[in-house]
Amino acid sequence: MGMGAGLVSFVQLLFNMATFVVVLRFLLHLSKADYFNPITQGIVKATNPVILPLQSVLRPRGRLDLASLLIALAIKALGITLALYLSNLLGAANLVSILIGGVAGVLKVVLDLYFFILVISIILSWVAPQANHPGALLVYQLTEPLMAPVRKIIPSLGGLDLSPIFVFLGINLASSFLVGMLAQLAGPPVARFIGF
Repeated sequence: MGMGAGLVSFVQLLFNMATFVVVLRFLLHLSKADYFNPITQGIVKATNPVILPLQSVLRPRGRLDLASLLIALAIKALGITLALYLSNLLGAANLVSILIGGVAGVLKVVLDLYFFILVISIILSWVAPQANHPGALLVYQLTEPLMAPVRKIIPSLGGLDLSPIFVFLGINLASSFLVGMLAQLAGPPVARFIGF
């Protein structure tokens, strides 16, 4: 039993990591991050083998790279299916619930990614506000499209930028309501492998 649970956890970890990398590629394209940044180049090269074949059919339109999003969904759904199979729960789920679980899982990865990138950007603004490191530049490029619209609504108070607080609230609300609602729709067997 312990061995089976360990194998399920390992499979989940592998598929979650793969989903994370593909979602990151999607977000880099969405935020128009510097393509020549070495970190961006590494992510693009790592994901090209699975994304390029689909991109030949579904070409990116503006900021939207639908191929990356669909691949992320497929990886997450496959990970859920494999975890269900290894847990002898595959019969308790159907294709629709697995796909809903895949959508919930990808959405959770997007929200978690933004949460941690925002935390990193806040720390960087305190300790290294003028950092030129490729990682720091990438963090700024990923968070700015999310922060800029909020900054227009929420003015800074005496040089103190309050916009991250509202973005964090938005992320938490989306995670609780959207991901939670999708997890409920997917059903208990699938929900346990979404990544809650």
